Amino acid sequence: RVTQASVSFTPLQGLFGIITPSGLHFERHHQGWHDIDPSGHRLMINGLVKEERVFTMDDLMRLPSVSRIHFIECGANTGAEWGNVALPTVQYTHGMLSCSEFTGVLLSTLLDMCGYDKKRARFVLAEGADGSSMTRTISLERALDDVMVAWAMNGEMLRPENGYPLRLVVPGVQGVSWVKYLRRIEVGDERYDTKDETIHYIDMMPNGMHRQYTSIQECKSVITSPSGGQILLDRGYYNISGLAWSGRGRIKRVDVSVDGGRNWKTARLESLILPKALTRFNFDWVWDGSPTIIQSRAIDETGYVQPKMNQLRAVRGTKSIYHNNAIQSWKIDSNGEVSNVQVS
Repeated sequence: RVTQASVSFTPLQGLFGIITPSGLHFERHHQGWHDIDPSGHRLMINGLVKEERVFTMDDLMRLPSVSRIHFIECGANTGAEWGNVALPTVQYTHGMLSCSEFTGVLLSTLLDMCGYDKKRARFVLAEGADGSSMTRTISLERALDDVMVAWAMNGEMLRPENGYPLRLVVPGVQGVSWVKYLRRIEVGDERYDTKDETIHYIDMMPNGMHRQYTSIQECKSVITSPSGGQILLDRGYYNISGLAWSGRGRIKRVDVSVDGGRNWKTARLESLILPKALTRFNFDWVWDGSPTIIQSRAIDETGYVQPKMNQLRAVRGTKSIYHNNAIQSWKIDSNGEVSNVQVS
């Protein structure tokens, strides 16, 4: 087992397009990452299936494969903003976010091969070989839709920090469910209520109840340039650029405000506009040198509109950590310095 920092953040402010280079992919580790010999690695599928099976890497890589581009976002991304903590740059406010092309076999293919119980099966449990034996419940409906057992990312085998030799890809769902070092899938009839879904990755609601199994990453966007920590050197033309994404499908529109949310205008969406993937947007702006606040607001194909922070707090209170998809505000001072502020 190799130990290292449990979190590293993607430098969103320095990237272009929608693909995150593998070496800049954000990392979140539960008790370190592992250097696994692929020749000895096995994936077991058991539970409510007609035939329990154990797959080698060679077995899996002989099956029909797919390659798809999806974002992955940690459920705690932007979590510090709940507590009015203004982290200085977009790398730290939103950097637990990446987007890559993943290659692997659809989980539905493996479940069909094992003959899952179509009458009783409702959920699957994914288990990893990391130090914490990360385990997560995923609905069977989602498992049969677009979930992948992936061995490659951005055209090369997964790197150890990204789950080599196998990881689960669960498009649109918080990153903790994308179980790394995947070694077992169990088919069951109830949620498994593991420690990382009943004690961790939950939110305390205003009424004292726990908010659980809130896996979907809702529609969200952020301006990456200009953003916190940067400096506008002079007045004049700037290309406001950023990223938008939704765990429920495609981004339909992104609006940008350059006056603190009083007025909004539609930004340009650059191709590719893919489901459950990052979408790049650009907006033409001429800065006159006056202090101002810039923001972006995304709308996805379901019609969901990214909320303001006070709208989110009205529902979720102030004790949340996860799933903060509120509008991000960047303050630009007359000297050109850009900083993180919250606008109610």
